[in-house]
Amino acid sequence: MATLARALQLVALLEGELIRRRGEIDRNDDYYRGKQPLKFASDEFAKFHGDRYRDFSDNWVQVVADSPVERLTVTGFQAAGEERADKDLWEVWQVNGLDADSQLGFLGAVNSARSFVLVWGDPDDPDMPVVTFEDAGQCIVAYEPGSRRKRRAALKRWQDGGQDFATLYLPDEVWKFSRPLARQEKSPQMADVDEELRRWAPRELAEEPNPQPNPMGVVPMVELPNKPMLVADPISDVSGVVAMQDAINLVWAQLFTASDYASFPQRVVLGAERPMIPKLNSAGEIVGKQPVDLEKFAVERVLWITGKDAKLAEWQAANLAAYTSIIEVAVGHLAAQTRTPQHYLIGKMANLSGDALLAAETGLVKRVDEKKLWFGQALREVARLIALARGQDAKAKALRSGHVMWADSESRSYAQLADALVKLKDIGFPFEWLALKYGLTPTEVADVVAMREREAEADPVAEITRMMAQNPGRPPTEAASAGQPPADAVDAA
Repeated sequence: MATLARALQLVALLEGELIRRRGEIDRNDDYYRGKQPLKFASDEFAKFHGDRYRDFSDNWVQVVADSPVERLTVTGFQAAGEERADKDLWEVWQVNGLDADSQLGFLGAVNSARSFVLVWGDPDDPDMPVVTFEDAGQCIVAYEPGSRRKRRAALKRWQDGGQDFATLYLPDEVWKFSRPLARQEKSPQMADVDEELRRWAPRELAEEPNPQPNPMGVVPMVELPNKPMLVADPISDVSGVVAMQDAINLVWAQLFTASDYASFPQRVVLGAERPMIPKLNSAGEIVGKQPVDLEKFAVERVLWITGKDAKLAEWQAANLAAYTSIIEVAVGHLAAQTRTPQHYLIGKMANLSGDALLAAETGLVKRVDEKKLWFGQALREVARLIALARGQDAKAKALRSGHVMWADSESRSYAQLADALVKLKDIGFPFEWLALKYGLTPTEVADVVAMREREAEADPVAEITRMMAQNPGRPPTEAASAGQPPADAVDAA
């Protein structure tokens, strides 16, 4: 067990690392939301036009981040040695609203390079643990030296009202701390007082001890790394897009400026004095001359030119297509670098076949499969923590080598999918496996199987006839076995 001094030291160290990460996390979040400052502009351009384009962004970051997340859908968990998905785990997943919140967690990992999942028991309902996805800006996990999986501590830090809160998770206990938020304005005399008051102090709770024991025996927070590295931090999908996004925004700003100032031919008068008109006093007498307002000529499109050497010259209009061509090339680079399909970004689609579209999305599908690998490894550990929180040690052990079930990464038409499933059935794949590939959740598959069994019981002869039609050339009993109807249906036939 850790002492109070040791726990405070761990909080300080983990908080320092969490603060270090916040810069990139906050920047990526701003870029995802479209809050993108004008970069790469010359000093002169930024001086005259920076404020004009301060709130403009041609936001491709959001498209790049959203494209894999929309194909990441968990459909169930299966323990080692089991033939079907675990219904109890799926119930916990659904009760905690993780079918929706998991999408938020995956998006957070894509943007911030990581997200977290926290599992903790509910004292009011021991059979239903509380499972929440957590933001990378609030959580951090410390690992055993030389390991990327064995967790030895975790911290969650957040603000609420006028307080900072922190919870330190250790394998055998949990510490809770709080402190007042720093005031924005303070006198030098109060600085030392504020610093002393802002020290973390144990948070006193009436209904539970502090620290409280951790009955799970492991740190109950799991990290979902987006693109992990062997020795460095995981990589966000957004970080590599920021520079090109800045370049695209700059080219758009230059295009808008050229459109405003140079999109029409500009004419200049050479060899002539500026047109003048008489200046009259109150009595109508000419007392001088004053130049003609040139805005009048711009509106009326009429100009009188005097002088034998007067002539007109013209500057050609700016070629705005050059800017749009650069933008298209930049967006193409984004597509190649992030493996985002071109039709997600450009928005132009020719009359392509289904096979051509599948080929165009191959890079995105592989990108999604990579995320399933790493997120799935973390979610398998989450499933183990859920079993531990429920006191199911044997199931927790089986889930360590189980697997997470996902919806198909590829986007196919129903006709293509049905044709593929029929061919797989012809070579012997079982119905339940095909139903999962179709996209049904394990719960829905169980319901469909029960419906099939009820239909077979209601009309066994029709069921045998259907199976024989699907398996021509085979004896009735073998045809029935291929479709797995109830045994009493075969006897009745």
